[in-house]
Amino acid sequence: MGNKMRFGWCHPASDTAMLADTGFDFIELPLAGFGLEDAASLTAAKAMVRDFPLPVGAFNYFMPQDMRVVGPDVDETRVRSYLARAAELMAQTQAGIVVYGSGWARNLCAGLSRARQEEQFLQSLEWAADAVKGTGITVVIEPLNLKESDIATSVDEATGFAKTVNRDEIRVLADFYHMDEEQEPFDTLIRNADWLRHVHLADTGRHHPGSGSYPYAAFFSALKTAGYTGRLSVECKPAGPEDHASALQFLQSAWDAAEVSIR
Repeated sequence: MGNKMRFGWCHPASDTAMLADTGFDFIELPLAGFGLEDAASLTAAKAMVRDFPLPVGAFNYFMPQDMRVVGPDVDETRVRSYLARAAELMAQTQAGIVVYGSGWARNLCAGLSRARQEEQFLQSLEWAADAVKGTGITVVIEPLNLKESDIATSVDEATGFAKTVNRDEIRVLADFYHMDEEQEPFDTLIRNADWLRHVHLADTGRHHPGSGSYPYAAFFSALKTAGYTGRLSVECKPAGPEDHASALQFLQSAWDAAEVSIR
């Protein structure tokens, strides 16, 4: 497949110029870092991202650390107000994607049944879909490994939640690190191809791609076989400028070299 893949990196706003100089196609910004709890924080955030030297292709870090969407202490008014401001900021950037990881917000807690808290998680997806409707933003559920989350821990499970909600605004992310931690087979990418909209990348020890032994040829082959044409974002431990350049070169070469599986 000859499509040019778009590569980005999950980084704070201060690193945008460096990523642009290195040759990345976009930056993926931490959404919660902007605050967005009131009109003033939204105004400041919109001013900050107005003249970026690199497109904002996606946002991660969806929810603030003290926000809950499951359990007995969900503040619906606060959550929905935050989501509305987040949608306004993201629409300005034309990012296209926001990653719903935020294990701290969705992890199950004592006091309510799992079934009830899964209902609450689904409700939070409905709220998110309502907030971004008409903006061109897609909310992608991020499967997290079991050390970080106890709900939506595989691409299959995340896709199940997305199918239950059945909204155009809700789709799924695949994260190479979390998949490796859970030994999730790559055929899940092909099986859930219609629901996959974003991908996160790392390598052994959650370092930058090309620094370890993750089987990129097989992973990229599965993505190509799935017909994936979305963005690819590096999400890893801090790396130096030289690591960014070598990672980009590695990823471009690995993507070009990967072959579509015959099925």
